[in-house]
Amino acid sequence: MNALQKKDLSLLVLIIVVGTVVALINPRFLLVGNISNTANQVGLFGVFSIAEAFVIITGGIELSVGSVIALLGVVFIDLIVNHGINWIAACAFVIAGGLAIGAVHGLLVSRMHIQPFVVTLCGLLIYRGVARYYTEDATAGFGFSSSFPTLEWMTAGRTNILNFPLPHSVVVLFVVGAVAWVVLHRSVFGRYLYAVGKNEEAARYSGIRSGRIVVSAYVICGGLTALAAILIAMYTRSISPAVHGSFYELYAIAAAVLGGCSLRGGEGSIMGVVLGTILLQVLQNLVNLLGIPSSLNFAVMGTVILIGVLAD
Repeated sequence: MNALQKKDLSLLVLIIVVGTVVALINPRFLLVGNISNTANQVGLFGVFSIAEAFVIITGGIELSVGSVIALLGVVFIDLIVNHGINWIAACAFVIAGGLAIGAVHGLLVSRMHIQPFVVTLCGLLIYRGVARYYTEDATAGFGFSSSFPTLEWMTAGRTNILNFPLPHSVVVLFVVGAVAWVVLHRSVFGRYLYAVGKNEEAARYSGIRSGRIVVSAYVICGGLTALAAILIAMYTRSISPAVHGSFYELYAIAAAVLGGCSLRGGEGSIMGVVLGTILLQVLQNLVNLLGIPSSLNFAVMGTVILIGVLAD
């Protein structure tokens, strides 16, 4: 068993321990409805956490995830509600937009040699501002007459399996996670990602086109973030551009770090990121069930994350 597998196993044990403690304190934790809702949140947050992991593994950072989700979310709603564009075409347009944003970030980092922190921090501000301007700072949402049954079923629906309402966001996360696992752990491209994250200069001297690898990581991140934007838009059905997606990038970074990704690059696993996302959502559920004031949510979660990282 290698170091990453040991980390994943430790994280799984921690999730079981925390879940057991919560269930003992408040049995409502084990209600089917509560578990299904928590699973839905894991699915939604897991997709863009995996997106963040691709960039972190290369030694970069993506701080604009929340703002991108807000911008692409309002664009998606506007296209299908106000312009009557077919939802398939709207999905394709939004995902293409995410890929383009990722490509711009990757080129600025690899070709212009600007620090990823600076590039994505500027993106965080720019995309949030554009989202607010696009909607004139108004909430974008679905009117009472707007109905997209197929799209809603695919993105926000649930399928009963053995009397458990399985959210389709979990199915999407499973598919994304499986593909990402193969890409990272069973492909040459994945080995290149880890090599660039460990030592970009050494990777370049060994014949790896590190610039292309970095750009590819940001493009993948942008595409998966766009997919998450669609899922979240269909789940919330309304988006306030000033606050929608706020702190999502921190959730993604926290899930990746808890899952074994090093902010120095070159380390991390997809299974670890998914487990990190599960732990964060279990903690969020704990805060809600115990009646802890919502103003302390981030304080409680931040403390637990810090303790977990120190223990690791």
